[in-house]
Amino acid sequence: MKKPSFIEAIREQIRVRHYSLQTEKSYLYWARYLIRYSQVQSARELAPSHIESFLYHLSNQRGVSASTQKQALCALVFVFKHVLKVNTDNLNFPYAKAPTRIPQVLDDQQAKLIINLMNGEYKMIASILYGSGLRLNEALRLRVKDIDFTHRTIFVFRGKGQKDRVCLLPSCAIDALKGQIEKVKGGHNKDIEAGFGFASLPTSLFRKYKQSIKQFHWQYIFPASRRCVHPIDGYICRHHIHPTAFGRALRVATIQAQVGKRVTAHTFRHSFATQLLQHGADIRTVQEQLGHKDLKTTQIYTHAAGINQTGVVSPMDR
Repeated sequence: MKKPSFIEAIREQIRVRHYSLQTEKSYLYWARYLIRYSQVQSARELAPSHIESFLYHLSNQRGVSASTQKQALCALVFVFKHVLKVNTDNLNFPYAKAPTRIPQVLDDQQAKLIINLMNGEYKMIASILYGSGLRLNEALRLRVKDIDFTHRTIFVFRGKGQKDRVCLLPSCAIDALKGQIEKVKGGHNKDIEAGFGFASLPTSLFRKYKQSIKQFHWQYIFPASRRCVHPIDGYICRHHIHPTAFGRALRVATIQAQVGKRVTAHTFRHSFATQLLQHGADIRTVQEQLGHKDLKTTQIYTHAAGINQTGVVSPMDR
């Protein structure tokens, strides 16, 4: 049996642990970058000292952020531990501490103004981000089966950290979502007639439900306009809208709204949490809605909501 290449060996170790495709791309990027920077003839020539030199290069010459530096370090430690089988416990490199930031939030009027300036699928996605507190990738990965109109809930399958959770479905989005699902159904029927109709699924689900993945309930609510080849299993399927497409639509709406703030898809999630806290929601409830493992992560929104300043009067105002 032919021994896999260095990159293929990394990919195998990532997939056996069921890491996300985005994590796979990130780890492979840093592995290739390290090899180019170190100018070694073979990956087997890499040593922990190469990691140290590379990280100093990122910090001093490239001026990357603490989070990017940490991402590179985690990726390379993974490669050395699981592929090269080299111990990196004694790395002579200080861990950078990322600053604690209070998230940028929109008030209710600003959020709805931006949403109403968007159209079609993008408006529905933004409504779910702000109305349900989902991350962008969680919203894009929603399938027909994940929407429960009876109980007004959204089922998030394998969100961040591979955790499932149930979120609230805003009532004002129900009619638009029903119309979108009917639109998706028409497109799916055309795919079936053309001899296609497969939804894009994680490898484990594809192998388990292979005989039924043409069924409508597996389809994405926000499908891409074109079919593609599945990156792992190789079958022709229809994926969801790419995040960059939503990002472009959001930038246009933000400029038109003239809110004077930097707005990303995640800003809607921050605003969702802040609005719940400002209107009396229990912080544990907000934690469950956001899918946070640690309550400390949720508590940062108390600062954004101004809860810690309740009742405090400035000396200038006395």
